[in-house]
Amino acid sequence: MPSSWIGAVMLPLSGLLLCLPAGADVKARSCGEVRQAYGAKGFSLVDIPYQEIAGEHLRICPQEYTCCTTEMEDKLSQQSKLEFENLVEETSHFVRTTFVSRHKKFDEFFRELLENAEKSLNDMFVRTYGMLYMQNSEVFQDLFTELKRYYTGGNVNLEEMLNDFWARLLERMFQLINPQYHFNEDYLECVSKYTDQLKPFGDVPRKLKIQVTRAFIAARTFVQGLTVGREVANRVSKVSPTPGCIRALMKMLYCPYCRGLPTVRPCNNYCLNVMKGCLANQADLDTEWNLFIDAMLLVAERLEGPFNIESVMDPIDVKISEAIMNMQENSMQVSAKVFQGCGQPKPAPALRSARSAPENFNTRFRPYNPEERPTTAAGTSLDRLVTDIKEKLKLSKKVWSALPYTICKDERVTAGTSNEEECWNGHSKARYLPEIMNDGLTNQINNPEVDVDITRPDTFIRQQIMALRVMTNKLKNAYNGNDVNFQDTSDESSGSGSGSGCMDDVCPTEFEFVTTEAPAADPDRREEDSSAARLSHSLLSLSVACVVLTLQRLCR
Repeated sequence: MPSSWIGAVMLPLSGLLLCLPAGADVKARSCGEVRQAYGAKGFSLVDIPYQEIAGEHLRICPQEYTCCTTEMEDKLSQQSKLEFENLVEETSHFVRTTFVSRHKKFDEFFRELLENAEKSLNDMFVRTYGMLYMQNSEVFQDLFTELKRYYTGGNVNLEEMLNDFWARLLERMFQLINPQYHFNEDYLECVSKYTDQLKPFGDVPRKLKIQVTRAFIAARTFVQGLTVGREVANRVSKVSPTPGCIRALMKMLYCPYCRGLPTVRPCNNYCLNVMKGCLANQADLDTEWNLFIDAMLLVAERLEGPFNIESVMDPIDVKISEAIMNMQENSMQVSAKVFQGCGQPKPAPALRSARSAPENFNTRFRPYNPEERPTTAAGTSLDRLVTDIKEKLKLSKKVWSALPYTICKDERVTAGTSNEEECWNGHSKARYLPEIMNDGLTNQINNPEVDVDITRPDTFIRQQIMALRVMTNKLKNAYNGNDVNFQDTSDESSGSGSGSGCMDDVCPTEFEFVTTEAPAADPDRREEDSSAARLSHSLLSLSVACVVLTLQRLCR
């Protein structure tokens, strides 16, 4: 063959070789594995290539030979978003269930504790005081109604409510120990003003005020804390990834599919940078969350010790009975001083002063056995409940900043720390070289995987931070025995429900701090536990017996 002919043949061949992509195989690779993996996700295999095709159409994955069409890339992008949302919910499952289940148990415990205390007092007073108690039972019913209303979030001033209870009780008892007189409303109002000065009930009202106020503030605030923790955890666990995050998730989780490597998982450090970028705002919640958990633990310690509502409510009937007996024993002195201050009352009609004595003065109650302490719907005592919740709360610290690490440890997500060479690094199967970012929004300014606008913090997360901050302040005050009401003074409403991420009393914009301090701590707070023993030793005169205010009970 002439040399000119040879040259003419070689030129077209060399032009053909120049048209092939550098480093590409002459024969396209099969997409069989990708089709199988794609189908396993529940997607249709219609129009899915059997062999790699040119990738100029791809918007997220590398634009090289690919097994992905535009439609596949879109569907896998949505799949990556869905899987990310599910991963966050799964990872935060422990903290969410902790607050949900413990809130339910504590709420059941406190509500039934109040019900049991009211029933115990009612049963005891009916047996001991009979008809005269039943005729005046609304005084005691109102006491428990107000205590329940306070616990459930009502606007109740505990000190004022307890003062009102003792004033009303004094009015009723004053009439009963002086049946020979008639008292109008003005006179009885004058009588109630002597409650503090004469101390007709002894030291019981002062001690009970200290104990009830501290215990109810701690109990209500602690349950409110469990409610806020539950709501914040539920809201934060429902993430809404940004477009930049979704692109990064797609690139990390499913671009290996498009490259024909469906079994290759992302490198661990690569995953961490993607998750730190996607969960940057959640990580910023951590500081306030940890302070909130610390405050919850402090109040839990109070519930175990001096602010134990169970030790206050369990014997409240005995304590009130002791107060009634103090009034009986001092009835003559009290009456004399009231008559001196309020004037001599008018005599009552003859029928009113001729009341019959009670049917039974010899009622005896078996001694109270602490081992028979009733349990509530929660099935356990307060001490055991508190011990359990303290352990769970400690485990929930730093939960939000730990989310990226927990997710990237999941073997369903990454190749693990032991396989750093044979993992997907965002471009190919090789080691991931960039450094790992620190936690939080501001530290994502140079995140190599996720475009994060650090100048625009997530408003929703900031609402949750505010909710935690408000609750932490309440808990700190409850720890000191003080009740703080946060009142929104702005004209704007923060709203409620999933739209705003706020709930009642959680996301106000401005606050007035209205503090009600509990009385000073009493070092002899437990000495009244022995008071029931006095009840069986009192011999009341017949004139006092006629008012049926005798309590002869050793103890519960």
